[in-house]
Amino acid sequence: MNKNIITASALILLLSGNAYSQEKWDLEKCIRHAIENNVGIKQQEAATEQSAVELNTAQWSRLPDLTGGASHSFNFGRSLQADNTYKSLNTQNTSFSLNTSVPLFTGLRITNNIALAKLNLQAATEDLNKAKEDISIQVASAYLQVLFNEELAQVAHLQVELSKEMLSQKEAYFKTGKASEAEWLEAKSRVAQDELSAVQADNNQKLALLDLSQLLELPSPENFSIVSPEADMDEYAGSITSPAEIYNEAVLFKPSIKAAQYRLDGAAKSIRIAQSAYYPQLSFGAGLSTNYYKVSGMKNSIFGSQLKDNFSQYFGFQLSIPIFNRFSTRNQVRSAKIQQSTLSWQLEDSKKALYKEIQQAYYNALGAESRYESSLTADEAAEASFNLMKEKYAEGKANATEYNESRTNWMKAISERLQAKYDYIFRTKILDFYKGTPLTLK
Repeated sequence: MNKNIITASALILLLSGNAYSQEKWDLEKCIRHAIENNVGIKQQEAATEQSAVELNTAQWSRLPDLTGGASHSFNFGRSLQADNTYKSLNTQNTSFSLNTSVPLFTGLRITNNIALAKLNLQAATEDLNKAKEDISIQVASAYLQVLFNEELAQVAHLQVELSKEMLSQKEAYFKTGKASEAEWLEAKSRVAQDELSAVQADNNQKLALLDLSQLLELPSPENFSIVSPEADMDEYAGSITSPAEIYNEAVLFKPSIKAAQYRLDGAAKSIRIAQSAYYPQLSFGAGLSTNYYKVSGMKNSIFGSQLKDNFSQYFGFQLSIPIFNRFSTRNQVRSAKIQQSTLSWQLEDSKKALYKEIQQAYYNALGAESRYESSLTADEAAEASFNLMKEKYAEGKANATEYNESRTNWMKAISERLQAKYDYIFRTKILDFYKGTPLTLK
């Protein structure tokens, strides 16, 4: 009975595992999985966590510190006495102390350190968002490449069926004397060639799926497949927005721009941090201490009694006024201002780079739209021409060379249409992505 239960349980787990592994992934799931498992993103997450730790450190720097100490020393030989004579004595000294200090005024250095740490954390967060955007675009491109190769493979297999159908006709015609043996062998050869093309198309599809699975950090592409949505190309028509309009939206929320802006704001805080060294520094300190002293060969007070008698306390304020530090502070301020100028130019460069990217995406989308419309017309014309040639070839009014040339032209037109289709979809999605629309395929 136990064996039956174990067998049934194993069967259930196997079936459930197969059902999960054979689940098809849509684009959203692929992007989500890549973001959760990509090594580069994990590294950026670690950098963000490090910035959060640095912010926490800066925030706690306002609090008092507290240090405790204990020491025990042995002294041997001659030593100077209170009566200005030397005497050979062996002594031991034990001491305990507890000290604290509180920064009262640091020229606003702590305040600006905290503000800088916050801006660095925000910049690191935007760097993380930028990494997520980059991997999303890579996944979308690889996903569409798989769809493109899947359709090419389907077309290749359809051509095999078409060639087999034509071979059957030629074989029947050859048996009745309406076709020569050469025509029958030519049709047979065409089937073999098309089967080879179909195998190559299947392999290309598997390689594209492998590329996508590796991008998703999957251990293997086995049992991994994606959803093939029915793309309604009408919804993409007329959806191309001008670069200026897209840029005006994108510049407000794109992570690369926000990260550069946060770092520029942080440069102003760095200048103030450097300038804080011009100001006096005021701190409060307090402490407790006691000690035990033992001289060999002499009567010494007991340990507890000495600790009580030698117990002392102190508190006080310390003011440090900078007068001259060899122009170190001045040069630190200069360096901070130079860094601010550098970051300002980097922000402008990021904005220009973003606008160039949007312009390129815009014109790529326009070109893809034109190619897709042209490829539709070319595909329809090539298909109509092939259908006519197919009838002529079946009736013996056209030779195999003309038939193969017409079919090759149609296959080329189909391939160009599919490539133009997915290129158009990708370019349009990229433009929408710059406007803040998530990458999806419905």
